[in-house]
Amino acid sequence: MPNTATSPTVQFTITAIPVEHRRQQTLLRLMRMNPGVQGALNRLKRERLRSGNRRTARAGRIWLAREECTRVVFVEKGATFTLRMTPQIAADVKSVEKYLEAKAG
Repeated sequence: MPNTATSPTVQFTITAIPVEHRRQQTLLRLMRMNPGVQGALNRLKRERLRSGNRRTARAGRIWLAREECTRVVFVEKGATFTLRMTPQIAADVKSVEKYLEAKAG
């Protein structure tokens, strides 16, 4: 587990939308690491497990039709998110750094 006391907090702003889908996915993954977004995703997951899944009988067995995950963040120009820079995410940030503006926060 990384030492979060010494990991600097950095605020990122998206300055341009990448054309490549894999770069967009990397930005989306980084945005979902934001603690506030994580809390929202966990609350939505608990609610979806409680009421969103439908159980139906198919071929004599119970079939669980799961609801899709709710999208909380979107990759769009001007979107901001805050992360603790750890060695584990440094490579991901480096791969999309030309689409981001970083500010110590």
